[in-house]
Amino acid sequence: MVNCRKILELYFEGVSQRTISSSTGHSRNTVSNVVQRAKKLGVESLNDTMTNPWLEVFLFPEKQAVEKGYFPVDWEKVHKELQKKNVTLALLHHEYAMEARDGGKIPYAYRTFCENYGKYAKKYKLTMPIRRKPGEVMEVDWAGSTLQIIDRSTGEKIPAYVFIATLPYSQFSYVEAFLDMKSANWLIAHIHALEYFGGVPETLVPDNLKTGVTKAHREEPLLNEAYREFADYYRTVIVPSRVRRPKDKASVEGTVGYISRQIIAPLRNYQCFHLEDLNQQIFEKLEEINTIDFQKRPGSRKKVFEEEEKSYLQQLPQTRYKLAEWKTAKVQLNYHIQVERMYYSVPYDYVRENVDIRLTTDLIEVYFKEVRIASHKRLNGEIGQFSTNTDHMPDNHRLYLEHNPENNRKWAETIGPSMTRFVSNILEMNVEKKALNILSTLRNVSTKYTNKEIETATETLLEISTNPTVSVLKSVLERNKKKKQNKKTDINRQPTTSEDYGFVRGAKYFGRNNK
Repeated sequence: MVNCRKILELYFEGVSQRTISSSTGHSRNTVSNVVQRAKKLGVESLNDTMTNPWLEVFLFPEKQAVEKGYFPVDWEKVHKELQKKNVTLALLHHEYAMEARDGGKIPYAYRTFCENYGKYAKKYKLTMPIRRKPGEVMEVDWAGSTLQIIDRSTGEKIPAYVFIATLPYSQFSYVEAFLDMKSANWLIAHIHALEYFGGVPETLVPDNLKTGVTKAHREEPLLNEAYREFADYYRTVIVPSRVRRPKDKASVEGTVGYISRQIIAPLRNYQCFHLEDLNQQIFEKLEEINTIDFQKRPGSRKKVFEEEEKSYLQQLPQTRYKLAEWKTAKVQLNYHIQVERMYYSVPYDYVRENVDIRLTTDLIEVYFKEVRIASHKRLNGEIGQFSTNTDHMPDNHRLYLEHNPENNRKWAETIGPSMTRFVSNILEMNVEKKALNILSTLRNVSTKYTNKEIETATETLLEISTNPTVSVLKSVLERNKKKKQNKKTDINRQPTTSEDYGFVRGAKYFGRNNK
């Protein structure tokens, strides 16, 4: 038998393979094969359990079959094939048996094949226990199994999804059922869990589900904006587990199985009509789980948590996190965005731009490149409602919108009582659309005169006409303007009283001699 342990001991001490070969009496090829197999299988150090027979089987499993006269099995290939979808041990054994018979060899029986693979997989998939620090991590996930509530009116069975949060150090857990697994309930579940624990851990470890992680990059996953904001509010860090790596959150994975056996299975036939009733049953069983004594260590989950872990949790904020949801939208040509079939205005400069929207229960905030550009009270009720801020409109749109009977009456009051009467008469004597067209002309005319001139002319118009119109008012204004200009001209033509008469003809011009 090859002394694998001696070879590896010398190799790990830095002894050359040539010297190892001389010391152990094995050929240099044998030494090289042992070292290369150890590197390939990740053996970097030895412990007391790694005896020479153990290493012989672990490093060279195929040799064991040859010695017994059976057709050898490439267990490494079996292990890799078994990870593929729809591949089973039964299928792999069938292929192995066919290959053995084709070569005239004896195959293992299916039972022996499975037992040998179990031994190989147990040695191959070594795990390293990680001792968590108190208050360091909270692992969260949805359970694979669901419960149900019954719709009282239709009798329909509605699925209830079970959220689980676990503190790995103490195994203290929180469980709650929800009607869906959307972002809002995901965040509410986190809030309830933190309040149940009475503090905030340093790190949250969720799965790569869409409600928490938008894109699962290996180095730096892209978090859902609402989830990231939640973490910032509670001063914690979110570190999603790697894709298809359940051991990254082994505690909650183990708790999921335990909860499924201790809570979900016993309640699978429980009939209730309200989610509150179902959660009440869950909380009662959760209390039993958290307070029951451990089998292999002293104390219970709750006792270990309160005595050793709770003091390491960060303090909760004084106010609960206000639930928010983030969405994106494109600003339409009418400078509005559509959110849940309601419409909200943004400054018209952002037409055709993509913006981020933060939604709370009563408020909507619009952001462009992390700068808030608009906010509105959230609309409820009938779909298709508009919330428009006039400051977001172009000037010509705003003037058109503000051109209404009420604003025209207010404008008339700023001119004087006569104009107020004139505007009221126009609105009363015409349909609204025609009246607004007339008033538009009137306001254009008013821009050429002072308020005093307009009021004086309107007063004259109302005295001389029983059917005052804008055209007559224009005539009065023009007549008053001409009178004013003529008056100025007459004043300029009056003789001056000054003694300086300028140049005059003398007596000599008229043929007289000055004597």
